[in-house]
Amino acid sequence: MICHLADAFRVASGIKQARPVANPFARTFIRWVALHTPMPWPHGVPTVPEVEQGKGGTPPGDWQRDCAELQTLIHQFAERDKFGAHPIWGELGRREWLVWGYRHTDHHLRQFGV
Repeated sequence: MICHLADAFRVASGIKQARPVANPFARTFIRWVALHTPMPWPHGVPTVPEVEQGKGGTPPGDWQRDCAELQTLIHQFAERDKFGAHPIWGELGRREWLVWGYRHTDHHLRQFGV
């Protein structure tokens, strides 16, 4: 999960590329529900291979190093004004990206009871 989150922040920041898989329904309705409602994100929703462990995501290495890298990426992300494109939801504004960063991280921390 640590490496998955780090890869997702890399894509969001434009550091890592992910092939777009957006469709009109995901870019509009799902994006709005995910970012503008308090509805919890469901578990088991497939992600893009570039951030999925065992497919194209960064494999885990040293726990301390991986955690430190994620922490650095989160801090850098919070200070950004320019972002990459979300592979499923397309272009997001800064506010939407910050909501995504919080909701995505919270989703996975809750998944593991943290």
